[in-house]
Amino acid sequence: MKHASAASLDRLEDLLCCLRGISGLSEKRPGIFYKGGRAFLHFHEDPAGLFADLRIADDWARFPVNNIEEQRLLFEKAGAVRA
Repeated sequence: MKHASAASLDRLEDLLCCLRGISGLSEKRPGIFYKGGRAFLHFHEDPAGLFADLRIADDWARFPVNNIEEQRLLFEKAGAVRA
C-alpha cells in the first residue's frame, strides 16, 4: 500500500484541517503528522480506498477514511491518543 498522493490528500483536506488543530500535532510533510517527536499519523491509498495509520501506544492501527463518518472516527481517535 503506497503513501497517499497529493491528489488523494486533496480529497481529505477538511479532515487534514481538523487534524492540524489538535494540540501537540505537527505536520512534517503534507498528511504526515508527528506527536511528541514520534511519527503519529499518515495516509495510504490502494484500490480499496484511502486509509490512515494511527499510532496507538507502540502499535499502528489502520482506519478507512473514505467518507465523513470514517473521517470523524479517525479524528476522534487521534484527539484521544496521548503522546
